[in-house]
Amino acid sequence: MSAFLSIIIIIAAILLTLVIFIQNPKGGGLSSDFGSPAQLGGVKKTNEFIDKLTWSLAGTIVAASIIITMLQPSIKTETKTPQKQQQKENSSPSKQPSNQKPN
Repeated sequence: MSAFLSIIIIIAAILLTLVIFIQNPKGGGLSSDFGSPAQLGGVKKTNEFIDKLTWSLAGTIVAASIIITMLQPSIKTETKTPQKQQQKENSSPSKQPSNQKPN
């Protein structure tokens, strides 16, 4: 599952890079090469499509990254066993053994 999501992230990242290169920050870009805006799928529709595609690809990358993170096994901390706790308590000099009475 993790490998599949990783492949999706890689493909989406490559496509996102290509879509961003298509866009022109001043409003031209690929959409200005399609002729008059009166055509079906003209400039405005192409800009909307490219914008939606950009946000969809970015959302796909974010969602897949979150899912991969949630699927990772959690790190379990080592819990102290009672035997280790007893050894630690017996080795401390401040405590007196329970079988001896204080003077």
